Amino acid sequence: MASECFVTEEATAEILLRVTNVCAECYDDITEGDTIHYDMQNYRYLCTCCQERLCAQMNENCEIIEDESPGLFC
Repeated sequence: MASECFVTEEATAEILLRVTNVCAECYDDITEGDTIHYDMQNYRYLCTCCQERLCAQMNENCEIIEDESPGLFC
């Protein structure tokens, strides 16, 4: 799922060495050649699975939409 909230790129040796080699959400390993997504809202790299899950929770302004479930004091 594409989104303006993320920059999608291929994991390079430079990114893995200088920035990260794990997904910032689930901590799965990222290897060279993997498709990764830079979360421009939270400044982190995500795997495709976490990016898709997060993207489904966001509106067009890259804001996470909370569930409308009633809280304890609502």
